[in-house]
Amino acid sequence: MANENEDVPQGGAAQPKREPLPPMAPPPEDEPGTGAPEEKPDGPSGRQRLGAALWPPRVTRAQLIVALLLFVLGLGLAIQVRSNSEESALRGARQEDLVRILDELDNRTQRLQDEKQRLEEQRTELENSSDQAEEARKQTLQKEQQLGILAGTVAAQGPGITLTIAGSAAAVEPDMLLDTIQELRAAGAEAIQVNEIRVVADTYFSGSAGEVEVDGKRISAPYTFKVIGKPQDLEPALNIPGGVVQTLEKEQATATVARSEKIIVDALRPAERPDYARSSSR
Repeated sequence: MANENEDVPQGGAAQPKREPLPPMAPPPEDEPGTGAPEEKPDGPSGRQRLGAALWPPRVTRAQLIVALLLFVLGLGLAIQVRSNSEESALRGARQEDLVRILDELDNRTQRLQDEKQRLEEQRTELENSSDQAEEARKQTLQKEQQLGILAGTVAAQGPGITLTIAGSAAAVEPDMLLDTIQELRAAGAEAIQVNEIRVVADTYFSGSAGEVEVDGKRISAPYTFKVIGKPQDLEPALNIPGGVVQTLEKEQATATVARSEKIIVDALRPAERPDYARSSSR
């Protein structure tokens, strides 16, 4: 029997009971786009801290030594592998190939020996030529000095004598002074200076007693001869009987000879350049 309290709709059919919908849940507070912006922590991020820890790299001395040892070990292994590969290739080679390889090695060794011999010969030639050039230069300088002394263009010094002729100026003739020069040259004089004039091969005396000229330049008494040569030969040549000293004494003039270990002949003659003659050497 139907319950009296139940509502029966008209039409006689029973209607299903409807359940109420559950209430809608509110959105989460931290959902992106709906809540407040997320606050980032202060300081560098984790990626930045990782990068700072890895760079610049901190290498210790022990790590450097280990790296160096590993490099040397790897290099040795590579050389050994290459050597083993070459040995393996030689083991598998034919006899004709081995003979050819030996011939090439012998030829290469011979070429290297020839090249070494050629370079040694070139070095010897360069050393000899350098020594010869240096010796030639020294001889040239020495010859230049000798010719300069003879020509009167270079000052000279050495052992010798000093001859001083004094007395009455009218007693000394130019030819007496010329005879004195000839005696000194015959005794081995190498450089002569009369007063302030250098005596050379073409020197001449002119004038008269009391007015003597040497190479056209007037000189006055006393006449001083500076002579470079061996004193033991120069002095006796002037003092021989009938020589220069006795001749001057007869003319009422005095001649004094003094030996010295250092005579300086510093009077110079200008070097004359030839107008037409040129050296034929190249």
